[in-house]
Amino acid sequence: MFHQLLTPIGGSLGLSFVIGALPIIVVLVLLGVLRRPGWQAALAGLVVGLLVAIIGWHVPAGIAIDAAVAGGVFALWPIMWIVVAALTIYNVAVVSGRFDAFRDWILEHLPDDRRVVLIVLGFCFGALLEGIAGFGTPIAIISSVLIMIGWAPLEALTYTLIFDTAPVAFGALGVPVTVLGTVTHLHDVTLAQMVGRQLPLFAFFLPFYVMFVFGGMRSLRALAPFLFVAGGSFAITQFITANFIDYRLTDVLASLVSLILSIGFLQVWRPVPDPRFAMKHLDSAQGRLSTISGWQGWLPWALVSAVVIVWTSFKIFAIAEHKIPWPGLNNAVFITLYNKPYGAVWDFQPLATGTAIFVSAVLTALLLRVSLRDFLSCFLRTFVQLRFAIVTVAFIIALAYVMNYGGMTYTLGKAVASLGGILFPIASAFLGWIAVFLSGSDTSGNALFGNLQVVAANQLGLNPVLFAATNSSGGVMGKMISPQNIATGVSVTDLVGQEGTVFRRTFKHSVFLTLLVGILALLQQYVLPWMIPGH
Repeated sequence: MFHQLLTPIGGSLGLSFVIGALPIIVVLVLLGVLRRPGWQAALAGLVVGLLVAIIGWHVPAGIAIDAAVAGGVFALWPIMWIVVAALTIYNVAVVSGRFDAFRDWILEHLPDDRRVVLIVLGFCFGALLEGIAGFGTPIAIISSVLIMIGWAPLEALTYTLIFDTAPVAFGALGVPVTVLGTVTHLHDVTLAQMVGRQLPLFAFFLPFYVMFVFGGMRSLRALAPFLFVAGGSFAITQFITANFIDYRLTDVLASLVSLILSIGFLQVWRPVPDPRFAMKHLDSAQGRLSTISGWQGWLPWALVSAVVIVWTSFKIFAIAEHKIPWPGLNNAVFITLYNKPYGAVWDFQPLATGTAIFVSAVLTALLLRVSLRDFLSCFLRTFVQLRFAIVTVAFIIALAYVMNYGGMTYTLGKAVASLGGILFPIASAFLGWIAVFLSGSDTSGNALFGNLQVVAANQLGLNPVLFAATNSSGGVMGKMISPQNIATGVSVTDLVGQEGTVFRRTFKHSVFLTLLVGILALLQQYVLPWMIPGH
């Protein structure tokens, strides 16, 4: 059994931190500075990660390579299967004319204002898709709609990525919180309540923030009532559901309430027309894109919402589940920091969430009378669109596994957790941020660092519930820069290969919002302890 080393570089935690962070630095530099395609940045990071693990952390080469393969397989199933299934629905909607009908519904029922549409689609509707599918799916679908109504692809991707934060911690019917409770041995309901006392503040703030970045103070003033309704209804519903109803329903209820109230509010209030943000004139010569009634554009998304909720509620995903110990890796590594063996069990669920979404795609095709030939064409087209995203995600998750099993991740975590006083709350948020940047998933981020946050908080005499939750809340801000999510987003645009450009646009927002999470955790620990459940 290989025992992980925490300070292999000169016995120094600081030096080990610097060397252990090299794979992450390589990915960041290649994406953000050199603007290389995502798959190239991820591959380079994986190669550096393997070298650092084998040479610096003395990981046996067989274990390091085995970990990379295990990560790649996990990336393909269940992660990319979810994305493939969701984008198959998107392609079915396109070929059946329902995507054009959806676009027509937007132009006919919403104000002629790109700012309003951004909030309705990017924030309200995107949160619903995140709650159902996640893993970058809403970014691809929402940005496609925005591009169809006149948005530049880079702008569409940037703002949908920023919006894909507030719902993430409760995505996929609360799975990230459930996993956080499992790894920390804290009550999942209590953790959900704590997260539900952090993220609602950002959910309310986010529409104002994005509108200020997009349209400036003038747009902020012009849309203030609408922003209050969209952000306020989401935040209040998110808080109430997470704290008093059932955290598993948080995203679904919050997004639906926000979507319905926002659209309803626009029937009685509309912003003063501003030609700079008009949409319809862009298509005035073209008119409607579809002869189908606009409301039918909602059918694919309503159907997938219903199927996934039923699928999860009745635990259909657990049928025929197989837990497969990974050969040569399961319990072959000893986690020195936690003093226990590191399991490596691939939880293969043939009827996982991705399968539920694929079933929704089949039902959608049947309902909309799409031929078998056209459906298969949609399925194959999806793989063509996602070919670079699939490779990118496989490489980046493989890197995460190498760093986890090699021990570099725990060295990084221990170094961050060693910060005391007012620095730890800030570091706590960025620890979650790093984990989600690497994995693209708040669920994986919680599994990776959730328990470390609890251990560090207990050692420092801080509240463990608060900092377990901060790992999740800080992590969601890393979604917008994760190569996995960016790669999925660019897959349906003409920006394939320009992931670095997208990364540069979102990086500063990601850092700023993560910093705010850290400051909030600092205030909740030292100034506002009454916000912590059970305090």
